[in-house]
Amino acid sequence: MPGLHQLQPSKNSKKSRKRVGRGNGSGTGTFSGRGSKGQKQRGSVPFLFEGGQLPLIKRLPHMRGFTNIFRVESTPVNLSILEEFATGSDVTVAKLLEAGVIRKKNSRVKILGTGDLTKKLNVSAHAFSKSAKEKIEAAGGTVTIIEADKADHAKKAKSAK
Repeated sequence: MPGLHQLQPSKNSKKSRKRVGRGNGSGTGTFSGRGSKGQKQRGSVPFLFEGGQLPLIKRLPHMRGFTNIFRVESTPVNLSILEEFATGSDVTVAKLLEAGVIRKKNSRVKILGTGDLTKKLNVSAHAFSKSAKEKIEAAGGTVTIIEADKADHAKKAKSAK
């Protein structure tokens, strides 16, 4: 015996459409299934119509500002945080992730110049502020800029749309 999910109409059967307003003998005469009197009986009511009150859709602010699809977000890291690394060590994105300074492994890192650096460090990141670059080089360290993949930028731009 077939289950409820297997029920289907008989072959070549077709239910005829409901014909309203064809007299009371049809079962849908007089008010034609619309009820008696009022706006809903006489014509169509626009979607979101609120009876003449200013609709909610008009009361809300509309499209303020814009979203820049080419924006590139960077995780800021200050020099005061780099002071915790050992003298002469290489500071990379992987090491910053390992130390818990940054949270996402694919995030761009920008080194900012807040704080002082007394140790010689070899820092590699995606971007450096002017003051950070000067302070690292003044302490005897080196600065290496990592080139971000252009494919990543294209993916981010597409996902922002």
